[in-house]
Amino acid sequence: MSRSRLSAVPVHVITGFLGAGKSSLIHHLLASKPAGERWAVVINEFGRVGIDQAMFEERADLVVEALPGGCLCCQQAVVLRASLVRLLRRQRPDRLIIEPSGLGHPAGLLDLLRGEGFADVLDIRGVVAVLDPRRLDDARAMAHETFRDQLRMADAVALTMTDLASARQMAAARHWLEGLWPPRRWVREAPYGRLPSEWVLAADPGVGETLASPVSHHHAESRPSSLSREPRQGGPVFEQGHALGHASLGWRWHFRDRFDRHALESRLEALPAALRVKGVFHTDHGWWFYNRVSGVTESWPSVWRHDSRLEVLGEPASMPDAEHLEASVTACLASRR
Repeated sequence: MSRSRLSAVPVHVITGFLGAGKSSLIHHLLASKPAGERWAVVINEFGRVGIDQAMFEERADLVVEALPGGCLCCQQAVVLRASLVRLLRRQRPDRLIIEPSGLGHPAGLLDLLRGEGFADVLDIRGVVAVLDPRRLDDARAMAHETFRDQLRMADAVALTMTDLASARQMAAARHWLEGLWPPRRWVREAPYGRLPSEWVLAADPGVGETLASPVSHHHAESRPSSLSREPRQGGPVFEQGHALGHASLGWRWHFRDRFDRHALESRLEALPAALRVKGVFHTDHGWWFYNRVSGVTESWPSVWRHDSRLEVLGEPASMPDAEHLEASVTACLASRR
């Protein structure tokens, strides 16, 4: 085996609340593994015994490592870093799948994977949240911040336990997911954990993309979505649309682009009060969600970790010049100040 330096190892994070079916989904992904590839699976269990690891059969082309007793994003962060370094050096996997604890918050995990030492080695292909639709009827789950955040920061959602959920619960889950912003790349049913592997393992984020938005949100007047194009650092991806007498301007910046929060908020506040403005940004004070409706502004820490996004909506006559707004917002990047 070549001992050349590892780079761009695909990483998939499979998250979800307790009992949602994460391990079953991973089992089915492993069944689709190309014969010539060596994969690694890292499993974090909240308990200290480490039961889930025993569910995977030992194979020469599969490495399974368990990290029981804690959460990868907090208590186990140091252990995870050391374990990943050791695993990558010794096993040199072609692909890495990480299953955080059902009670674990994935934001810290993504920060670690994108941090110093891993940025050029790992290529994070996305976060798939596994959801049992019946959980939305559980007041305790809905009140659990981690449960909600796992879904809010996921790129895509796999609906499991579909044989046990009613038609009403399935419809309610899709409706609830439609309300998340930014929209998920896709929402798919995965009965018994079965999901076509290309939905999870696709090299390009836009492959097979079906946004969770309802049909009424898609209009012929809009340009094809640019969500399948990844922004480069310092160079946002732009899209615009017109529908129902309103116009929209939208941008996405690379997740490593970091904004000066004070300068950015000052720029957004200068926009006409009649405009609807919402965004999620990587700033010098962490990740923040920005929301302005009818001139009233709110902002709060965000669990989103994938890219910075800005969307401006309003009547066509009130919309700002897109080129000027893009330049002025991009000028708020901390690296340019």
